[in-house]
Amino acid sequence: MMKAEYDIEKLNPRKNPYSNRLKKQVTINIDNDTIDFFKSQSEESGIPYQTLINLYLSDCAKQKKRLRMSWK
Repeated sequence: MMKAEYDIEKLNPRKNPYSNRLKKQVTINIDNDTIDFFKSQSEESGIPYQTLINLYLSDCAKQKKRLRMSWK
C-alpha cells in the first residue's frame, strides 16, 4: 500500500557503503598515442578504455608509484 507521503530520512538511514568509491568527472589532456594504446587494450580485454585508464591510475596511487623523469 502506497503512502501519500514518505519521510526520506527514515527510508534509508544507512550511509551509502560505496560513497568513498564514487568517481569524479574531470577533464584531462592525454596524448593520442596513449589513448590509442588503452583503446587497443580495451578491444583485447572487453573493458572500456576509460575504465582501464582508471584502473591503471588507481593501481599507481595504491602502490604509491612515483614518476621518474630526467630532462636531458
